[in-house]
Amino acid sequence: MRVLLAEDDEMIGASLKQALAGAGWSVDWVKDGLLAQSALSDGDYACVLLDLGLPGRDGIEVLRKARGAGDRTPVLVLTARDGVDSRVAGLDLGADDYLVKPYDLQELLARMRAVIRRRDGSAHSVIGSEGMQLDLTTREVLLQGERAQLSAREFALLHALLERPGAILSRAQLENRIYGWGEEVSSNAVDVLIHGMRRKLGPDAIRNVRGLGWRIAAPADTARSGPENAT
Repeated sequence: MRVLLAEDDEMIGASLKQALAGAGWSVDWVKDGLLAQSALSDGDYACVLLDLGLPGRDGIEVLRKARGAGDRTPVLVLTARDGVDSRVAGLDLGADDYLVKPYDLQELLARMRAVIRRRDGSAHSVIGSEGMQLDLTTREVLLQGERAQLSAREFALLHALLERPGAILSRAQLENRIYGWGEEVSSNAVDVLIHGMRRKLGPDAIRNVRGLGWRIAAPADTARSGPENAT
């Protein structure tokens, strides 16, 4: 999944980007508030890690403008400001959680998972329906009670589809959820991912709607004929 990291400290930003990439995240890193605001308005992120002390535009103002524009992307504030007033201001403006530097990476990852779960309307670490569920903690898919391990990109793709069961997501929408800035994306990258996932999940797990994109059947769906196929 993609995360937007807004952090102006070179050492912190570089180490955090490397750590998140190692944990399977695609990271877009910006170093000032104006770029953070632009990236947030243009991107499709699972969550945002937002430093408050950004140059160009303060993190509080970035958050204020994003929430004022109706953006509901989960925001986890990361800052050296440990005063109560700063925490209250951020939370009142719509931040989903708050961590004071320095922080433990495992706690950060757990809090990221938690804000994403809340965005998805789930108090638990598993999303999906009885037939197919995705464990956000272990990054495994549960299919008819059996577990299968997913790669980071397979996990990101399945998460995007399970967030909106029944909805069709285009190639561009899926690429935007899987790949970060600067990552080379071949023209058939999504097709290759889905082909590999069908070998794990079954040929009908992810359905192709010809000319439009891919979908996962909503729980109430039944098999149908017509333009939808498993190519």
